[in-house]
Amino acid sequence: MSDSKLEQDKQESQSSFMSRVIGVGFFGGLIWASFGFIAYYLNFSKVGPALVLAPWALGKWKSQWLGQLISILIVALLSILVAIAYRYAFAKVKSMWAGIIYGVALWAIVFYLLHPIFPGLEPMNTIGKNTITTTLCIYILYGVFVGYSISFEYSERYGQAQGNKESAQSS
Repeated sequence: MSDSKLEQDKQESQSSFMSRVIGVGFFGGLIWASFGFIAYYLNFSKVGPALVLAPWALGKWKSQWLGQLISILIVALLSILVAIAYRYAFAKVKSMWAGIIYGVALWAIVFYLLHPIFPGLEPMNTIGKNTITTTLCIYILYGVFVGYSISFEYSERYGQAQGNKESAQSS
């Protein structure tokens, strides 16, 4: 095989891997933000996906079903960036723990670091144990979903590349 063919295959593989990362990020955000809405609707949490609209949108509509639905889509789009960050930081780590730690870190960023930009978010000492536990679990599950999906795809593609390289060298 020529070097240009191998280079073209490598570029196609990288671009298709990035499209897979984008898909995992979008659907991960869509799925887990929907679970966040269900938890909010069933009063397991005081915080729903509409938290993302709190700094920008005015009015009561953002806490109603339309606001929650729009927020789920916004979270799904933001999740693409989160998945890309995971890809570059931890894609080589094929462990559930990396996803768990990533989910906890995201939760800490949203509920502690970004707390000042969310006007309706109560302080952590008054928000309640149910909300803390529910949201933390959803973020952990989101982190595991995104992390394990990306790491698995990375190892599959890297393993195929290694296998192709070894078979080309033995020919």
